[in-house]
Amino acid sequence: MTTTKTKNADGFLLVLVAAGSSSRFNGTGGNGAGTKKEYLPLNGGTVLSEAADAFYGALPLSAVAVAYPMTDDGTDARKAFFSGNNAEKKSGALFVPGGKTRQESVLNALEALEKIIPENADPLVFIHDGARPFITADTINAAKDAASEFGAAVPGMQPTDTQNEIDADGFIKKHLVRSSLCAVQTPQVFRFREILEGHRMARASKTECTDDTQIWDDFVVPKTGLRTVKVVPGKESNKKITFAGDYKTEGRKMEIRTGLGYDKHALVEGRRLMLGGIEIPSDKGEDGHSDGDVLLHAVTDAVLGASALGDIGSYFPPDDEKWKDADSKELLKAVWKEVRNAGWEIGNVDCVIALEKPKFLPHRDEVRQSIAEILGCKPEQVFVKAKTGEKLGDIGQRRAVEVWATCLLQR
Repeated sequence: MTTTKTKNADGFLLVLVAAGSSSRFNGTGGNGAGTKKEYLPLNGGTVLSEAADAFYGALPLSAVAVAYPMTDDGTDARKAFFSGNNAEKKSGALFVPGGKTRQESVLNALEALEKIIPENADPLVFIHDGARPFITADTINAAKDAASEFGAAVPGMQPTDTQNEIDADGFIKKHLVRSSLCAVQTPQVFRFREILEGHRMARASKTECTDDTQIWDDFVVPKTGLRTVKVVPGKESNKKITFAGDYKTEGRKMEIRTGLGYDKHALVEGRRLMLGGIEIPSDKGEDGHSDGDVLLHAVTDAVLGASALGDIGSYFPPDDEKWKDADSKELLKAVWKEVRNAGWEIGNVDCVIALEKPKFLPHRDEVRQSIAEILGCKPEQVFVKAKTGEKLGDIGQRRAVEVWATCLLQR
């Protein structure tokens, strides 16, 4: 095996991988599909910007490529990436659609970088998880030094628990020696031209590798005679945010806020009575610019108030024809996406409807389910109560319907 030192006269390259669906994060407490953990707020920026800033602070980067989900246009990735510090330094970053797998996403980013670096350049490229924001400069530099000497390096940690290999039926097949094992982290650092060619060979052979170190060892080493990947000491703090609990406990305190929403609509003949996205059989319905769903309007204001992102009127002005007869479910979904992108999740929602008739109780469970589906939470986190006006005032005389809603948000 040969060792060829890389001089990196052309600076360093960085690939930030943020193209996944965050399904494990959402499936274990993230409260609803669609939450991108890389876009959540952290230390005045976002998870993604914190990961990027560590490299901008540690290295003279000549180019950066961010792989974002192939299902969107990269707008949210750009917003998250440019949060926090180093906005001027970040101005030349590339945003590249990812692939169906992490391997495809990395290759897409490497090929985008190839187009903008000099043909004779072979710098080191750092491939890092966008959801690993706690990386430190000393780990980055240790990996850089080892990759400069050996061609490839990765931080790794020896497991603290005994490791065993099991068979398909769940029985221990082989007892492994813990001292010879390591759990690798990122950044994984390689000579750029070699790892790019290795990825292309893996694609051509339709080989799915566990990570970039396997591509190096399986494809680059046999062809070039370079050493296998050098492991440098990793850190327990260099943790990837995988589950909701990782985000809640690493480097931050839980923040809890409450919000209050209120709305009132006149009841008129010839309109549907919409409550929580469900049509309630009635001879009168809400008079309003949109569909008049007084319950969803109050919930929308409650979540906006708790997150301090505005109110329903600032998002959907009542004098804008665009929102004429709009479906209030879609309005709440649009607002909730903004609130979720700010890192919030629902603790609970509690509502009171003032309505003389029809009786609300037969429809309560369906309404709770509807609101829970919009907010991506469990029906147990939503409750709705109804009171009459005892034949007094606008409510009692069936001239109006009124709703109060409170919510608790946490991040």
